[in-house]
Formats: sequence, structure tokens, C-alpha cells
Amino acid sequence: MALITSQPRSGSAPAPAEAPGASPSYTSALASLTVLFFMMGFITCLNDILIPYLKGLFTLSYAKVNLVNFCFFGAYFVMGVPAGQVVKRLGYKKGMLLGFLIAAVGCFLFYPAAESRTFELFLGALFVLATGIVTLQVAGNPYVSILGPPETASSRLTLTQAFNSLATFIAPILGSWLILSHLPDLKTLTPAQTANLDVTAVQNLYLGIGVVLVLISLVLSFLKLPHIAHEPAPAGDTTKAWHYRHLLLGLVGIFCYVGAEVAIGSHIVSYLGQSEVMNMAARDAGVQVAFYWGGAMVGRFLGIGVLRNFKPGRVLAFNALVSILLVLISVNTTGVVAMWSLLAVGLMNSIMFPVIFTLAVAGLGRHTEDASGLLSAAIVGGAIIPPLFGLIADSQSGGGGVHALRLAFVLPMLCYAYIVWYGLRGSRRQA
Repeated sequence: MALITSQPRSGSAPAPAEAPGASPSYTSALASLTVLFFMMGFITCLNDILIPYLKGLFTLSYAKVNLVNFCFFGAYFVMGVPAGQVVKRLGYKKGMLLGFLIAAVGCFLFYPAAESRTFELFLGALFVLATGIVTLQVAGNPYVSILGPPETASSRLTLTQAFNSLATFIAPILGSWLILSHLPDLKTLTPAQTANLDVTAVQNLYLGIGVVLVLISLVLSFLKLPHIAHEPAPAGDTTKAWHYRHLLLGLVGIFCYVGAEVAIGSHIVSYLGQSEVMNMAARDAGVQVAFYWGGAMVGRFLGIGVLRNFKPGRVLAFNALVSILLVLISVNTTGVVAMWSLLAVGLMNSIMFPVIFTLAVAGLGRHTEDASGLLSAAIVGGAIIPPLFGLIADSQSGGGGVHALRLAFVLPMLCYAYIVWYGLRGSRRQA
């Protein structure tokens, strides 16, 4: 059971519970958290624009350019559990402040990386940036899920995630305009063009983001957020977070969901650029990525009401099943049908993360922070699935044709199949 107070933490003693009949308002806290989720979505989705840019800048294969996802989401695996311990010690608010500052440092590192035109420095900057995002995730997600009645946790987290999706809708449009507009057609890119590619757009964009993150952390430091503590463990209770079956299976669910979503999103530009699909230039295809993430935004706003009237597990299974059908339609068609059926997967992705997360942490009480760290580590699926996707694509006909990419889409379909099962069976809590 969560205990809520507006007083700061004092030592290790649990915070006092609210007086009977009290009805604290969480509106201001949730409003401030929407900014956090917006920035997390904006930064993460820029990777979908950064990948084709770096592919052209360094003439990389699909597998190698997916090291961007490996380093970014690999930070979730490396830093997820440590971030959970940090948040447990500092509290949710200080954990969020730390996350913003670390992410800002990562953004500032993009300037020397672009100046030196060194792929490895880009990867290092991404790892630092992702470490800050991990800390924000670990602090923000459980805070939203327990900041109110448990029965509306999925709907509440879906609301804040909707603003995350709003950012992912804006990021591809802005990124395409600022970054991909400087990138010639990848299919006709020459070594001379590669050597003269403009890097100031990347530098200025990430410097601007870093400044915004610092300003947000300053504003957040002055806000009063409700403090949430948990009841102490009963005498003789030695249970740990990983002793709960529905949490462990939820870790796999998060792994599959993030891996599938990122694998699809990261290759939309390349997929739409194929002559058998839409034969689009990189900038035009980058704008279409906004519809993929925009679908997630619309779905999350709609999901707020849906999740209040239907069981979250069943909604999760339905969305994952429809995702499989949409991918099947895309890989077996051409032109606008192939494009829009794949972009529509974003709509189905919408409620998956908040529902899997809240189902996985349901009833964990004092283990919530540890569980959040483990679930954040499971986001490493975004580091594992996309490179495997790239390897499959590269192994077919040199990795350049649409048939190679279509075969690779089997991987995200398998991920969605697991999520169907988790929604119907794996999320059930056992005594």
C-alpha cells in the first residue's frame, strides 16, 4: 500500500498516511509529469531520424547503423537497475531532476561527436543521453501508476504517455526538416557528398534540447510534488520484486513491445524508400514516420476512456493481434496499402507500454521502485530486436531490397504474438 504525504522524506521512516476521508489533488503533479514524458518521447523518437542520417554520413549497413538503437536502449539494460536504486534512495522528484541533467549532458556531447565526424562518439553521447532517459523512466512511470487509485492506474499512465506520443509525432517532422533535408537521396549518395554533409543541424538541434532539459530541471526543482512512501515489510517477509510471476513475464512483454516498436519505427524511412513500396526520398519518408508515432498519440488519448471500461489485459491482447494482421497486410502488398497498414501499427502500439507496465507492477507495494528498475532494464529490447532485424535484412540479397526488409518483419510479429499471450494469461497475478 502506498502512503502519500506532501512532506519531504525524513530518514528511512515511512511517511504518515493521509487522514481518513482526505482527497489529495494530484492534478499539478500529473501536469508536471506530462512535460517529463513529452521530452522523453521527443528525444527517443529523434533516433528514427538520426539513423538514416548516420547511415548516409558514415555509409553504414542496416546492422551497423542499428548500433544507435543498441547503445541507446542498451543503457536501459545497464543502468535500469542502478537507476532504480538511485530513485529508491533519492525519491521520485530528485530522481527526475538527476535524469534531466544527465540527459542534458548527453545532448551537449553531440556537438563534439558531430564536429569530429566520429561514429563511436555519437554512440557514446547516445549512451549518456539514454542514461538520463532511463532515470526519468524509472522515476516517472511508477510515480504516475501509484499517484491515485489502483483501478485507474493503466488509464492514468496512458494519459501521461499520450503526451509522450505527442512528442513522437512532432519529432520526426521537426527532425526531417532540420536534419534529413540536408541529406541527399541515400540511393545515389556519393563519397564526395558524404564528406561534405552538413553537421551543424544535428549540433544545433541537440544543443537546443540540452538547454531545454536544464531549464525544465530548474523549474521542477521549485515544484512541490506529493511524496509517496510504502509501508515497511512485515516481520519475516523476505520477498523480492523478482519473486512475482506476473512481473517476470511483464519484463519479457516490455522487451518484446519496445523491440517491435523500435524495429518498425527505425526502418520506416528505408522501407518507404523502396521502389516497390513508395519510392520516397529520405526527407519525405521521415515526415511519414510522424504518422506512425502520431497513431500512438491518438490511440493513447482514446485509450484513456477504453481502459476505464474494458479489462486492460484484453485490450492489450486485441491491439497486439491487430498489429500482427497489419504487418502481414503491409509485407504482402505494395504502394499506399503497404505504407498505411504499417504506419497504422503505431495506433495499435499506443496502450501497450502503459498497460504492460501497470499490469506488471500491480500489487507490488514496497517493491514498486525495484520493479520499475527491472522493467526499465527490459527496454533493452530496443537494443536487441532492431539489430537482429537489420541482420535479417542484410542477409537477404545484400540487404538492399524490399524483400529483405519484408522478411525481417517476421521478428516484430513474433514479439506481438507474445504480448497477445501476456495480456490474456501471463499478466494474471498469483498468490
